[in-house]
Amino acid sequence: MIRLLILLFIASICGSIGAKLADSKSKGCFTSIILGFIGALIGSWISKSVGIEDFLYIKGIPVFWSIIGSALFVTILNLISGNGKRK
Repeated sequence: MIRLLILLFIASICGSIGAKLADSKSKGCFTSIILGFIGALIGSWISKSVGIEDFLYIKGIPVFWSIIGSALFVTILNLISGNGKRK
């Protein structure tokens, strides 16, 4: 049970940082957790495609690539939904 809470916390932090890098407003804890897990999937796929290993794992979550994946995912969502900043 404690391991699950730690995983959710780490995913939340990674998702929040990724959303901030993509210049998105905070959408809540649950959304940050989802972004963190999706970011981990996307980031792991990118790191394997490029051939670069993650250098920071916390409880099995690749932190660096989770943040990068979350930022990319939020950017794509903003482009699709039209929520990106327009000048």
